[in-house]
Amino acid sequence: MSEFKTIDDLDVQGKTVLVRADLNVPMMNGLVSDGTRIERTLPTLRDLASKGARVVVLSHFGRPKGARDPELSLRPVADALGKAVGADVRFGADCVGAEAEAAIDAAADGGLVLLENLRFHAEEEANDSGFAGRLAALGDIYVNDAFSCAHRAHASTEALARLLPAAAGRLMQSELEALAGALENPASPVAAVVGGAKISTNMEVLGNLAAKVDQLIIGGGMANTFLFAQGVDVGKSLCEADMADQARAVMDTAAAEGCEVVLPVDAAVAEEFKEGAASRSVPVAAVPASGMILDIGPASIDDLNQRLADCRTVVWNGPLGAFEISPFDTGTNAVAREAARLTAAGKLLSVAGGGDTVAALANAGVADAFSYVSTAGGAFLEWLEGKTLPGVAALQSGA
Repeated sequence: MSEFKTIDDLDVQGKTVLVRADLNVPMMNGLVSDGTRIERTLPTLRDLASKGARVVVLSHFGRPKGARDPELSLRPVADALGKAVGADVRFGADCVGAEAEAAIDAAADGGLVLLENLRFHAEEEANDSGFAGRLAALGDIYVNDAFSCAHRAHASTEALARLLPAAAGRLMQSELEALAGALENPASPVAAVVGGAKISTNMEVLGNLAAKVDQLIIGGGMANTFLFAQGVDVGKSLCEADMADQARAVMDTAAAEGCEVVLPVDAAVAEEFKEGAASRSVPVAAVPASGMILDIGPASIDDLNQRLADCRTVVWNGPLGAFEISPFDTGTNAVAREAARLTAAGKLLSVAGGGDTVAALANAGVADAFSYVSTAGGAFLEWLEGKTLPGVAALQSGA
């Protein structure tokens, strides 16, 4: 990944620093119900404030479609942010103009300000240069700490970064460094675990990874389609039969790149999809016509754990089975826990993210035990697809 500046490269004493954060947090009854995104941006805010910067936080919230919507105001988030950071946070009733300027002017060096929802202005999502200029007029320096928004070319993530001295915040920095270590200059051998329901929504991910990793481990409903493409009868399992040619194309690409495609050798099969459904493990070649593959089996778990033991790097996206209901979380839990054990032993760099991955790792009790778990969602997936992320490219262009 190309070079980019960080907070360590900035002299922020007495400067006004605009920090693009992702405070699009879940709310319930007017209160923040999950403060994870707030917590993850605190290192950046505290670091800048401790160095004497006047810190101005910019964020979107929901989808107001360019109009002011009181239900989507960031004002309640300012209160939650203040409690989390342990300091008063001034709130600006707009993100540009006189109200924003007044809130910033009233803050002292080392103080924090949160401005109103960027998306109350349609120009934000249009990446309007004039709107970016109005934002830039509020500060001296720009810091992007919202990797989760980096796949969108919006005024506050792309155009603004080109108008002020720009750097990555601590969260953005850790994300970019983790991703670079996973696919751009990884320690080999490298494995990618890709699970989930459909290959139709993951073709670009699979194609990009097949050209970059040593082993492409496929699980979940996706694996059923690959097995079907190899002539295996998968019974009543979730399967995209119309994607068989694309599955074979991925396998051909992998073969040409020297990447081994790893599929389950056995499966947990049930005749109904419900909590506690009776199930049994069978070889994938012996799935009954009335059965559904809902998880990998014990032989597959052993196989994957042995493969991980021989790897130095793993990128993980998606569950290996229907982890939402027991006992079909067994495979995902067992392999994720082994990846976590190897990580703790210093034998494996493990980077995960996207889709249901965070929930699946939390279910396994190892969400905090991987080297890095991204909560960025769409941005993480577009990175897996090999796409250029506008918010990241804007930071790199000024490095």
